[in-house]
Amino acid sequence: MRDALSARTEYLAFGRPNFSDEEIAAVARVMRSGWIGMGPETIAFERELAQFTGAPHVVNVSSCTAALFLSLAAHRVGPGDEVICPSLTWCSTANAALYLGAAPVLCDVDRETLCVTPETVKQCLTPRTRAVMVVHMGGLTADVAALRAVLPANVAIVEDAAHALGGRYADGSPVGSSGNLVCFSFYANKNLSTAEGGAVALGDAAQAERIASLRQHGLNSDAWKRYSHPSQMLVPGIAELGYKMNYTDLQACIGRVQLRRQKEMGATRLRVARLYDKLLRERGVTLQFQCDALAEHHARHLLVAILPLEKMRLTRDELVLALRARNIGASIHYTPLHHEPFYAERRSADLPNTEYLAPRIMTLPISASMTDGDVEYVVAHLAELLN
Repeated sequence: MRDALSARTEYLAFGRPNFSDEEIAAVARVMRSGWIGMGPETIAFERELAQFTGAPHVVNVSSCTAALFLSLAAHRVGPGDEVICPSLTWCSTANAALYLGAAPVLCDVDRETLCVTPETVKQCLTPRTRAVMVVHMGGLTADVAALRAVLPANVAIVEDAAHALGGRYADGSPVGSSGNLVCFSFYANKNLSTAEGGAVALGDAAQAERIASLRQHGLNSDAWKRYSHPSQMLVPGIAELGYKMNYTDLQACIGRVQLRRQKEMGATRLRVARLYDKLLRERGVTLQFQCDALAEHHARHLLVAILPLEKMRLTRDELVLALRARNIGASIHYTPLHHEPFYAERRSADLPNTEYLAPRIMTLPISASMTDGDVEYVVAHLAELLN
């Protein structure tokens, strides 16, 4: 461990993608096929994602932001409606409501799970509430079943599972199988990466068909259907105002390989998280991680530490910058939205837990590309700075 303090020349990103020769070969195959837009690879990826998540239907889209937006649109959210979401999230969660003319209402989270609870959501309920955006923070699933039990029947639940592919609910079922509209991200640093992209997993066939239409200008048939069934070209096809939020086969072929590798990559992320815990303990560093960060059901997209500020000589921000100066990609997930200038006036209640967490949370590097040596390097410098 003493050697781990030696200078590192290569930057250790907090979430580096893991690609093999198989993904590269898949891209070459699709490029040679002549069809790189949304087509047979996307259809196959949607089918395989449905099997993986336990959802009857999956619709791939251009990003998780698009997935969140289209999910709210599928629930007919619009002007005059309110959408509850945590302040401790990325801006996409709340932005999706604004795009539709609805008002995001920022709620508090639990201090240990970093997720919303029935109690924090209930504090923000009004007669105008139309949906609740549940963020599975870091890869830990919020209790959506308990939340459903306290919500009025006309209030929809949309799950922001950008961090949670491969995670499991409290009953052991895979994230995506709840019957709610569940939104995934395939951005560059996610557990399954296709560089960019997203998906909606859901149980309702009519909603799935509508989202599939909305992602492609409101058409009732996409380019592949018109190519493979020429008669589709002769049928008027725009049912309503839609958007340009479709996926591509170049992305889907990467995703299909990444999906087959999820067990292997998930096991690596778990090993890395547990190694962090072991080495920190050996160094005498007591660091609180997000609840269940070392448990099987956590997807571990992020490894979030809650720092003991009262025992530290550095602030969280100073610690993050010191680690980055040593080529360690420590990060912050997230600055609460109500601390952002654009959202400062949008909270509807006190957010004591979010305020407590805001200066204390820090994300340590974790990915399926990390080695034991990478973890040793981070722990050695973290221990030196904290001690």
